[in-house]
Amino acid sequence: MISFFVFLFILGLLIIVHEFGHFVAAKKLGIKIERFSLGFGPQIFLKKKQDTEYCVSAVPLGGYVKLAGDCVEEYKGRPYEYLSKPVGKRFWVIFSGPLFNYVLGILFFGIIFFVGYPTPTTKVGGLLDGFGAKAAGIQIGDRILAVDGQRVDYWEDLQKIIQSKREAERVLLSVLREGKVYSIEVNIKEKKIDDVLGRKRSIGLLGITPSEEVVKLRHGFFLSFLLGIKKAWNLTALTYQALWRMSTGQLSVRESISGPLGIFFITSKVAHQGIIILMHFIAVLSISLAIFNLLPLPVLDGGHIILLLIEKMRGRMLTAKEERIISRIGVTLIIFLALFVTYNDLNRLFADRIIKFFK
Repeated sequence: MISFFVFLFILGLLIIVHEFGHFVAAKKLGIKIERFSLGFGPQIFLKKKQDTEYCVSAVPLGGYVKLAGDCVEEYKGRPYEYLSKPVGKRFWVIFSGPLFNYVLGILFFGIIFFVGYPTPTTKVGGLLDGFGAKAAGIQIGDRILAVDGQRVDYWEDLQKIIQSKREAERVLLSVLREGKVYSIEVNIKEKKIDDVLGRKRSIGLLGITPSEEVVKLRHGFFLSFLLGIKKAWNLTALTYQALWRMSTGQLSVRESISGPLGIFFITSKVAHQGIIILMHFIAVLSISLAIFNLLPLPVLDGGHIILLLIEKMRGRMLTAKEERIISRIGVTLIIFLALFVTYNDLNRLFADRIIKFFK
């Protein structure tokens, strides 16, 4: 039950932040806002303040900001209507939704870097057979201080150096054991793995695993938010690479896409792992939502931006008929995508149980 309420909180937060971006931009540009809605379907809560209705509906899988004169059939040419504004200003109204999701993600990443996050130390917790560390005499409980003279304080630092090595290379480890520092040469063993984008690559390994010893790694205020921006940038680049590889058949779509059901199951796991893990999850989801909304599909923000570019190039707005056709195509695509990700989540999460049930 706690997981369900956490899931609703996360979903509501992401939707509110996204729609608030559209809301703020429209307000700044003098566009009348008729309704700010969280969710779809039957209304649970409705309050009108000035000219705007604030609404909460029963199905919390989205939300919207209804702007005056935002479609050709309703447009009457009044100065406070959406379509009365030039293309550049309408762009900012649309783009501000994903932008606010980016800001939320960067903010949460920055807070995580500032308050500190748990990271494993370089203390050895286990040894693997057939690798160089065990053969060289590395022992459980040893603490690795440096690799080839380069200081390492955290497991992540150690991994980066070792994984860049190749087969038959030797590294000189400075190892702290029972208060004494030893220099031990270890052979690297190379292994092929699939990375997050499904690409085969080779990494160097020592054959050690980390201990359960962790420390809280913190950064200064300004550096934390610079690292937050860098994290958001890397996540965006990685996501677009994944989308490209999926579109070209190099990466499995089924294994790479999750819908609300898949997100709920992930939420049920991270909800009990502490506030830092939960904040990281929300930051990743917020930036992922921004990226998804910027895809050039009708109905999504990215699709609207493409239509604005077309309007700018040809010098006139869409006709009511063109708008209806594009809206229908967009809704059809979104319904198809929703059905696909739901089926995908059910298949990935419950396939074994379903097979057993029918046996």
